Amino acid sequence: MRILVTNDDGINAPGLESCVRIAQSLSDDVWIVAPEFDQSGVAHSLSLNDPLRMRRVDERRFAVKGTPTDCVIMAVRHVLKEKRPELVLSGVNRGQNLAEDVTYSGTVAGAIEGTILGIPSFALSQVFGPTTRERPTYETAETHAPDLIRTLLKEGIPPGILVNINFPDCRPQEVTGVGASVQGRRDPGLMHIDERKDGRGNPYYWLAFNRQKRPPANGSDIWAIENKRISVTPLRLDMTDEPFLTRLGALFDESPLTD
Repeated sequence: MRILVTNDDGINAPGLESCVRIAQSLSDDVWIVAPEFDQSGVAHSLSLNDPLRMRRVDERRFAVKGTPTDCVIMAVRHVLKEKRPELVLSGVNRGQNLAEDVTYSGTVAGAIEGTILGIPSFALSQVFGPTTRERPTYETAETHAPDLIRTLLKEGIPPGILVNINFPDCRPQEVTGVGASVQGRRDPGLMHIDERKDGRGNPYYWLAFNRQKRPPANGSDIWAIENKRISVTPLRLDMTDEPFLTRLGALFDESPLTD
């Protein structure tokens, strides 16, 4: 099985090496195409106004001056065009990709692009907390990811679906289980603008987050992580809301446009 590994933290990120080791436990045909620099938070963006420059690091490792989406496209359409990958692993991200994070995440975007191209794809993220922020460990992801990926591949991933997996901030033996989780939702009021001034008195701004929490919904990805469970969330490329679409269909059928 040919596996493509990418990420959003960059070609030199420790989490990328963890993802490579996970991939190598599944296959000996592993290729890495990752961003030259950190691309966290770029979501599913493409480089349309700048050329893509690619550097060959070694025989099966390439660095692209672009986004995770660019990397997956370059890998499938150029580097591996003679034999496409059969699996895409994106990560292991330094930090969680839960709830609304999936809309911002370059890690999730790498898996989205793999799915668009018809390849089973996983986004892998290692949660860390206050005590592990500076030196996060990827041991839990490396320990549990291979068997979890094998299980999900054996079950079969439907077309148009990617799998978002988050590993809790605990040692591998402290994981309490695996949770099939819905995408959670955070309190939008937690985000605020932190205004500061530079040495010359000019203002600048940081996006910042309050620390207080509200109880997560049972069965959500946030709930799973807070209970030391691995969260497994299937995400759809088709974001159409079927119930509201049905209501809109009835609305417009009943109210035809007139001159």
